[in-house]
Amino acid sequence: MTTHESKEHFAKVLSAFHQTEQKNDRFDLLNAEGSPSLAGWFIGPMGENASVMQRLVAKAVAANASARHEYGTQFHDPVYVTDAIKATQDYKSTINSLEANLDQMLDALHGSIPLSSYRNQSHMYWDCTMPGFVGYFAAMLYNQNNVAAEASPVTTMLEIEVGKDLCRMLGYTVPETETSGTDTIVPWGHITCDGSIANAESMWAARNLSYLPVSLANAIRLEPEMAAAKDFVVNLVQGGSAKLVELDNWGLMNLGIDEVINLTPNIEKKCGISADTIKAMLDKYSVQNIGLAEMHRTYLQDLSQLPVLMAPSTRHYSWPKGAALLGLGANHVISTHVDLDGRMKIDHLRENIERCYQDRRPVLEVVAVMGTTEESSVDPLADIIALREEYRAKGMEFSVHVDGAWGGYFASILREPRFPEPEIEDGAVEHTPAMVMSDYVTRQYQALRHADTQTVDPHKAGFIPYPAGALCYRNGAMRELIAFTAPVVYHGGVDPNVGVYGIEGSKPGAAAAGVYLSHALIRPDKSGYGKLLGKCIFNSKRFYGQLLDLAGENECFKVVPFQRLPAQKQGKSDAEVAAQLALIRNEIVPRENDDLLEYFMSNPEAQEVFREMGSDQNIVTYALNFRSADGWNTDVKLANDFNTAIFRALSIGTFSSGTVPTNPMFVTSSSFEVGDYGQCFVDAFGARLSLAPTNGAGINFLVSTTQDPWVTATDKGNWLPIVLEGLKKTALEQTKLIVDANNLRPWKGA
Repeated sequence: MTTHESKEHFAKVLSAFHQTEQKNDRFDLLNAEGSPSLAGWFIGPMGENASVMQRLVAKAVAANASARHEYGTQFHDPVYVTDAIKATQDYKSTINSLEANLDQMLDALHGSIPLSSYRNQSHMYWDCTMPGFVGYFAAMLYNQNNVAAEASPVTTMLEIEVGKDLCRMLGYTVPETETSGTDTIVPWGHITCDGSIANAESMWAARNLSYLPVSLANAIRLEPEMAAAKDFVVNLVQGGSAKLVELDNWGLMNLGIDEVINLTPNIEKKCGISADTIKAMLDKYSVQNIGLAEMHRTYLQDLSQLPVLMAPSTRHYSWPKGAALLGLGANHVISTHVDLDGRMKIDHLRENIERCYQDRRPVLEVVAVMGTTEESSVDPLADIIALREEYRAKGMEFSVHVDGAWGGYFASILREPRFPEPEIEDGAVEHTPAMVMSDYVTRQYQALRHADTQTVDPHKAGFIPYPAGALCYRNGAMRELIAFTAPVVYHGGVDPNVGVYGIEGSKPGAAAAGVYLSHALIRPDKSGYGKLLGKCIFNSKRFYGQLLDLAGENECFKVVPFQRLPAQKQGKSDAEVAAQLALIRNEIVPRENDDLLEYFMSNPEAQEVFREMGSDQNIVTYALNFRSADGWNTDVKLANDFNTAIFRALSIGTFSSGTVPTNPMFVTSSSFEVGDYGQCFVDAFGARLSLAPTNGAGINFLVSTTQDPWVTATDKGNWLPIVLEGLKKTALEQTKLIVDANNLRPWKGA
């Protein structure tokens, strides 16, 4: 293409961009209806929408070039990269080198896990949405930094809108109009780099909230500038009221959450003390400034122990890490036992809270995990909320945080669309139905609106490129407890900022743009993400059923899902469990999706079994064991070696030089460790595998996340049996290897 031709082509691209540019309210897309077709939401497992993606990326590049050109043209700025420079050998060799290095990197990237493949049944990621990719790519070209609106005049606004959308999805009520100056509680959310940062931020806010009344009470007692607040009255969680300065330290650290959040504005308004004076006092007395050691040594001598947080033993490692960073120490995260379904035991939580209540040891935060990353289990949030009400009546308060890094987006399954869902066109029938969650899980999600803070990761179940985590506050004013400002970056609150809150400084505006554009097309309600994730749940249940049918009665290996059959959970007889297993194997597993739905119409009991089987969401955890002529292996070490060997055969463990993987399937792995889960839990799972008591040893297992909405509805029908043939073949190969290596006699069948 000649220089003249390239200029003409560029002019045409710019013209086309301007013709399609949206002229309506720029940031109102998240109040509009989404798009109906899953087929248009992703590039596709075989790259079917590659041409669409190429066109959209070209449009993004053209738009960026247009912005550069238009700004410079108004000042008649000169070009630098002239045709003469482009004609030089140095320029040409530089461009050639760029292309050659890119080719080398692209070749190396062929060795990555094929995330969008039906055969990727491994980690908590699959493909990303096309709008997520395009939004990220387009905004990345402008390199906006959401640390301050000055550095991100567009993407900061996108992040604010995304925060509202996430809050709505998670059950909080976001006012339709501006409510400044009213007493309305307004939620607030923002993008973080990941869920670990969001979790740590919630812990930070909960800590500062608990200590704030202590700081203010001592400032009022000791500082003449605060004397006007000596009669300031607060409401107590158990009912009644008292003067702030007359409360003991236990009472101060157990005031209601919203009461604490409103302390400083109420003191300013009711006592006539200026905001500047209050800020100066907090600079002198707050835990944020003086630290935990000074706070306890000077003002909390009667509380001999540091406060604690409580979380299930299945918690993410970010919780002890965050406690260490805050100066509490990792040991101050108290573990709560989980049951055989991997869900927090509410009775054990009650014991832990009661112990703290008796010892007058404050509890900063109780964490409920909505979708553990290994068991896909949902903690009993509704019961935790009820338990908090019980202890409020005793004068004890704590923040409730939902770690929904993985599971938060599943709330979209329950959220009604703002607009009617469009009817599916003839010829566009989606053969994967959207599955609702079980009654137990639904009950917990309906309680989300009572949580004080919630972590949710768009880069997990939101199908958004990394990095994109998020934290949402029930009461948005709670974020002020952790605000830090830098005069060089922030200018007196003239612009709406998000970077003043949270742990990060600089962060990519591109992440917010990716979430924004994806939400604009795939609404976080039943019409969009709810439909998408509902299909993933349906496919996960089909995956679970296929696992149960993978090994016949006379096979030399068996597969034992961690998630028990519904009949087993209900404590039914061995005969009833066997009948349910036969139902799954003989009636559910063999059918194609449409046939299965017809079968359910006339067999509601089978439909209920299907709805309740598998995990709380769409991660299935399972382990395998082998047998020889002497029977099932009972040695936990050999079982662990067996599962580890299968994992290695079905994963990419080392750097690939660019070779496309040949693994027939991808899984990941982990271990049930006695220190985390308890010996009884581990032995119970081991018994199902035919293992002897482990005496302190953990049990290795495999994990499969079915984040693929299409695997049971390809143009060749249900493809899961073909995918899982890879697991079966690998299990047979590894059985032979481990039997031979240990000089065992092979199993010959019945």
